Amino acid sequence: MSGAEVPRLLMMIRMSTWFVLFLTGSLIACLGAAELPTKKYLNLAAVKTLVAAAEAEMQKRNVSVTICIMDDSANILFLQKGDRAGINTLQFAQRKARHAALYRQPSKAPADRLKGGDNSVLAMPEAFPNQGGLPIMVDGQLVGSISCSGAPSEVDEAIAAAAIEALLKK
Repeated sequence: MSGAEVPRLLMMIRMSTWFVLFLTGSLIACLGAAELPTKKYLNLAAVKTLVAAAEAEMQKRNVSVTICIMDDSANILFLQKGDRAGINTLQFAQRKARHAALYRQPSKAPADRLKGGDNSVLAMPEAFPNQGGLPIMVDGQLVGSISCSGAPSEVDEAIAAAAIEALLKK
């Protein structure tokens, strides 16, 4: 190898090293981006839509209920007691919504199990066997829950269902 070929060889090695580093960095960036999921969530506009629909259904049925909306981890996003709803409905609505979010099922499900004689429901942490709480599912993914309390349980659930229906129509 002559003296003139050495600088040329060093330049080729440097270019090859930069090329390998560039390819490695690009590959890592592409792999990292491909693994990140897209998560749907209840934003302020969605919460306002749910509340407006629940209030409209409440007025249509001439009842006063407490409305509770939680995110997918059972954190309260919205809590409002109706003018004529009892103070106890604040706790009931939160417990119904928490059950729906954490167990990804209506709060009526453990109530039905309990009516069927399954007392094990009472040992489930955060379970609340009382109709009126519903999970909010979007494209098969839980985004939160909504519950109502203060009217007969089937009416509470119907108000919550009307709110979810309004959200999903948007």
